[in-house]
Amino acid sequence: MHAFIERLYPICRSITGDGVRRTLSAISERLPLDVVEVPTGTPAFDWEVPREWNIRDAWIADDTGRRVVDFRQSNLHVVGYSVPVNRKMSLEELRPHLHTLPDRPDVTPFRTSYFHEGWGFCLPDRRLRELPDGEYQVVIDSSLTNGHLTYGEVVLEGESEEEFLVSTHVCHPSLGNDNLSGIAVATWLAGAISQLPRRRFTYRFLFVPGLIGPIVWLSRNEERVGRIRHGLVLACIGDAGHPTYKRTRRANADIDRAFEHVLRDSGQEYRITDFTPFGYDERQFNSPGFDLPVGLLMRSPHGEYPEYHTSADDLSIVRPESLADSLAKVLSVVDVLEHDRRYVNLSPKGEPQLGRRGLYRTIGGGGFRDLEPALLWVLNLSDGTSSLLDVAERSGLPFGAVREAALALSDVGLLVETTDR
Repeated sequence: MHAFIERLYPICRSITGDGVRRTLSAISERLPLDVVEVPTGTPAFDWEVPREWNIRDAWIADDTGRRVVDFRQSNLHVVGYSVPVNRKMSLEELRPHLHTLPDRPDVTPFRTSYFHEGWGFCLPDRRLRELPDGEYQVVIDSSLTNGHLTYGEVVLEGESEEEFLVSTHVCHPSLGNDNLSGIAVATWLAGAISQLPRRRFTYRFLFVPGLIGPIVWLSRNEERVGRIRHGLVLACIGDAGHPTYKRTRRANADIDRAFEHVLRDSGQEYRITDFTPFGYDERQFNSPGFDLPVGLLMRSPHGEYPEYHTSADDLSIVRPESLADSLAKVLSVVDVLEHDRRYVNLSPKGEPQLGRRGLYRTIGGGGFRDLEPALLWVLNLSDGTSSLLDVAERSGLPFGAVREAALALSDVGLLVETTDR
C-alpha cells in the first residue's frame, strides 16, 4: 500500500481532469474499475458538474528568468482550478494572489478555487519574505473547458442485493495522508473482499472527487440508495495517530455499533466521535434527504494534525503499519457485519443440558475461555429479536466467541437462524 501511495504521490489531482483519470487507471490495474464520465453542466440536485480543469505548467520568474515559484517542484504551488495567466506584474500586484502560512513559514499550504474563477500561487512564507521588489513573469498554463467529472466504481456482487458502500476521495494533489492513504486502503480492501469465499452483502466501492463527486453519484443513483445497509468513508488513515471513527447521523446504525465493538476489543487506543454536518463525504450520504448509515474512519482527524493540507503531508507521515492496521480494522468490521445473525433458542425453558451434547467437553482446554459464557449468553438472548452483535455488546465478549457459540449451538439443534428483523 505504501509503495502504491509513492507511485500516486506526484500526480496533480483535482475534482476533474487527467490527474483523476491517471489515478483511476492505476487503481484499475488492481480492481475491475468502471470509470464513469459525467459531462460538464450535468445537474446534480443544487449543483452542476463544473468545467474540467487541467494544468501543464506554472511559475513565477524574476527579472533574470529564474523561477522563484515552480509548479514542477510541487503541484501544491498552484491554487487548484486556477485560470490561465501569462503577464508581468510587480510584487505589490502579485501579493493578493500569493498564499502562505505565516505561523508555519517553511511549508506550502494547499488551496483551491473550485467554484469561483480565480488564480493564485502557494509558497512558504519564508520564501515570500525573501522576494525582492521588482517585476515578475507570472505564468499558469492551465485550461478550463467543457469536459467531464470522472469517478470510479467497483461492484462486488454478493448473495444479497443489500449493499455495503465504501467511498474515498481522489481529488487532492500531492498529499499523502489526505487522501492517498484512503485510496490505497480502499483499493486493498476491495481486493481482500473480492477473495472472500462468500459475500453476504454486495460491496460497492466509490473513488470520487470530494463533495461534488458523491453529490453527482447520489443524483445518478437515487433508485438504488435504499439498498445501502452499511457504509463507510475512508480518509486520513495512514498517519501515526490512533483510529478515530465518526458515527453516522443515526448514531446507532449497525456500522456504528460494529466499529465501536471492534475498536473496543482491539486493546488499542481509539476515539469515537458523534456525527457533525462537516468533514468529508460522509456528510453527503448522511444528508437528510438520504440519511444513509455511512460512517467515517480516520486516524488523526482532518485539521487536527499539523501537516494537514500542507506540503508537510508527504510520504514521511504515512506509516506502513498504520495502513495495515486501518485495513485490518475495516476487515474486522466487515467480518462482524457479514456474520451478524439473529437466532431463536429451541429449548428456552431453563438452560438446556450442554454436557450431554458435548459442548462442555469442547471448552475444557485453553483457548476457549470465552466460549462457555458465550454459550449461555447466546442461549439467553436468542429470542429472535437480538442479533449476535447485540449479544456481544451486552455481554462484553468478543464477537468471534459469540459467533462460535452460536454455530456450536446450531450444530446440536439448540438454535435456528431467523431472517426476521
